[in-house]
Amino acid sequence: MNNNPDSVILREDTKVVVSGRDSKSFGGMVNPPVYHGSTVLAESVAEYNTRHDSRLNDEQVMVYGTMGNPTGWALENAIAELEGGYNCATYSSGLAAIAVALMAFLKSGDHLLMTDSTYAPTRRFCDSVLKRFGVETTYYDPLIGAEIKSLLRPNTAVVFTESPGSHTFEVQDIPSIAEVAHQHGAIVQMDNTWASPLYFKPFEHGVDISIQAVTKYIVGHSDVLLGSVTTTKEHWKTLRDCTWHFGQCVAPDDLYLAQRGLRTMAVRLRQHHKSSLKIAEWLSNRAEVRQVLYPALPGAPGHEIWKRDFLGASGLFGVELKPFSQKAVEKMIDEMRLFGIGSSWGGYESLMLPSNVRDIRTASPWRFEGPLLRLHIGLEDVDDLKDDLKDGLERIRNFGG
Repeated sequence: MNNNPDSVILREDTKVVVSGRDSKSFGGMVNPPVYHGSTVLAESVAEYNTRHDSRLNDEQVMVYGTMGNPTGWALENAIAELEGGYNCATYSSGLAAIAVALMAFLKSGDHLLMTDSTYAPTRRFCDSVLKRFGVETTYYDPLIGAEIKSLLRPNTAVVFTESPGSHTFEVQDIPSIAEVAHQHGAIVQMDNTWASPLYFKPFEHGVDISIQAVTKYIVGHSDVLLGSVTTTKEHWKTLRDCTWHFGQCVAPDDLYLAQRGLRTMAVRLRQHHKSSLKIAEWLSNRAEVRQVLYPALPGAPGHEIWKRDFLGASGLFGVELKPFSQKAVEKMIDEMRLFGIGSSWGGYESLMLPSNVRDIRTASPWRFEGPLLRLHIGLEDVDDLKDDLKDGLERIRNFGG
């Protein structure tokens, strides 16, 4: 929990290493140990009742397995501190975190404004589960900014943002959206996975609820599924209670791996940013490429807002190719040596996928002429990645079938 205003102000690299850790509580162990368990015994009925009352008051005492233990609190406290929020809860996946965050603040008859560039499973959740429970979703152009006021209704409860957007990488004007949403009594939620807790500070820009697919850069090693939601103090109890009502909890081994990954996140992200910028610059000069959708690249769409609001960039971005056939694109991807074909990202390995999202977009004009690729630049040598991409682009250019 990040609720100590008198704590020493530390720089980000130091926070990543020390936040959430208290080696004095664990006999000097550097890493908080893994707590396996469901039942927690009390010495008396009075102690049992005291523990429950303390947990309801957000004191970090063990009551039952679903209500947390020191393994999880170490990670949650660290994420809350790094994002600048009050407290954090963890979930079994990024999608689970999104689902609980939405369910906690929406009820039958409410209206949700959802960015049209959102993560596809988020869209499916809105169009199936939320619709079935009587929540109406309107998708909006991610570049709408303050003009989102024209879409707000008296029953709009949540405005959901994701910046940059999945696959198409629109950078949203979060402060403008948040200001208008708050004037109309709506709360602002954000999927902040792309930037991580280090490169975008959601609560400094008006966000009320920040969501991370911890699976990505916090874990960093492609071996754990995990999500988190961080809130302001005002909204914490609503999220916490919904989390408990759903029985949401995370396996302690996964929590341990996530907090271990967290400790190297600052170093890894610097390398992802450095390598990605080099690759993006190189790709932007290739004849096969129409444009590179990397907000940190000068001249790229959204660069000015990224420069204003973000502190860095991660390894995920899009590439719009010149008009090539689908078979040519598949030929390129299938024969890549270093770029794997996989749905996730945020690990140490490079990935490449075709972005086939045009058919699911409903509110935004389609801004692209050629096929899109989504790249994740891992921690391999940049020159090796360039060689692989060079061969791939030559395949697509020379494809004859």
